[in-house]
Amino acid sequence: MLHWKRNLYILWLGLFFNHLSYTLSVPFFPLFLQQDLGIKHGLEIWSGVSISISFLISGLCAPFWGSLADRYGSKLMLIRSGVGLAVAHLANYFVHDPYMFIAVRVFQGLMAGFSPASVALVGTNTPEKHVGYALGVISTATAAGSILGPLAGGVVSHWIGLRGCFLVSGAITLVSALMILGVKESREERTVVRSSILEDLKIAGSTPGLMRIYGLVLLVSTSVLIIEPVLTLYVVQLGGDINRATLSAGIVFSAIGVATVIMGPRWGRIGGRIGYEKTLFIGLLGGGIGSLLQLTAYNLIYFGSLRFVYGLFFAAVYPALNALIIQHADKHFRGRAVSLSQTAHQFGIVLGPLLGGFLGGWAGVPVIFSLTGVALLGAAWAVRVNEFKQADRTEMGIEADSGRSSLNK
Repeated sequence: MLHWKRNLYILWLGLFFNHLSYTLSVPFFPLFLQQDLGIKHGLEIWSGVSISISFLISGLCAPFWGSLADRYGSKLMLIRSGVGLAVAHLANYFVHDPYMFIAVRVFQGLMAGFSPASVALVGTNTPEKHVGYALGVISTATAAGSILGPLAGGVVSHWIGLRGCFLVSGAITLVSALMILGVKESREERTVVRSSILEDLKIAGSTPGLMRIYGLVLLVSTSVLIIEPVLTLYVVQLGGDINRATLSAGIVFSAIGVATVIMGPRWGRIGGRIGYEKTLFIGLLGGGIGSLLQLTAYNLIYFGSLRFVYGLFFAAVYPALNALIIQHADKHFRGRAVSLSQTAHQFGIVLGPLLGGFLGGWAGVPVIFSLTGVALLGAAWAVRVNEFKQADRTEMGIEADSGRSSLNK
């Protein structure tokens, strides 16, 4: 606990570099598949599969890595993930076949886990009164990476090509892994019995509210990634130059990241004051309305502005969800609880690009924005209803306690 601020700074930088290296190249997968790997037909589907497959494998492996984190510490898992992801990024440079590209993406999924290990370490090594703030701050690391990653990728791809982005991504990811050596992790000595996914799910199911949070994580992550396979192509449809598509798409991708950096820590503090359920409701409501407003986009500047406003509200969602998981889970289950959350997150990232790829090729991007907006508004309504139910149960409990006290008197 004495080192929580030092850890927060190091983990912020490590997560920032890790996410920057990822977003340096992944937004441009459609162009890489088209220009370098020769995909001419079904490009949207190939893009969706190449993005989703890594997250599918990562989601399946997340509980296993979470169990090891509970046993050996999150720091070791961070180093393991950082080095493995660096190797995966470098391997992409040598790919000349779409099937080999998918195979490397599978390996990348096996090595994933940097983000949940960071969240778990922050959640278990930060004083309770500062957890909301710390999780709000750590959420801005991925957002900041999302800002600079696509922009840097757009510039690097112009200088040294799309393949050069993979080399740069590998080097940056390795730096993020080395930085973790400076983290001081405080752990209680305990023997942790390795559990299966089913056993972890049973524990989560017996913890009030936890499975509901995982459902929201699944929905939210699906809504975020559903546009990714077609966003670069949509930028071209809105008037972007095909020769500058990577740079234009990078700027649009970065709009949400800028908004999250601005509002992420603030939402963390607000959640600590008014409650994370209320903060989550505001974020989902703003995200749903923002998604529907993107239907009105008619040029790149307006579209980027709408994405920015959407991001200002949506920045509340992930810190609130992470804080609720930390609050609900038992202290000795937090590593696995966060990993189960990551599994839900990864499955959402699997569903998102796949749905986006199919819907983008079949019905067009406006349908994607409509579906996303309605889903987020529905989630906001569900959160609000649950909040009212919790308030009613609390009032009933207080009245019951008061009644028992009167009888005793």
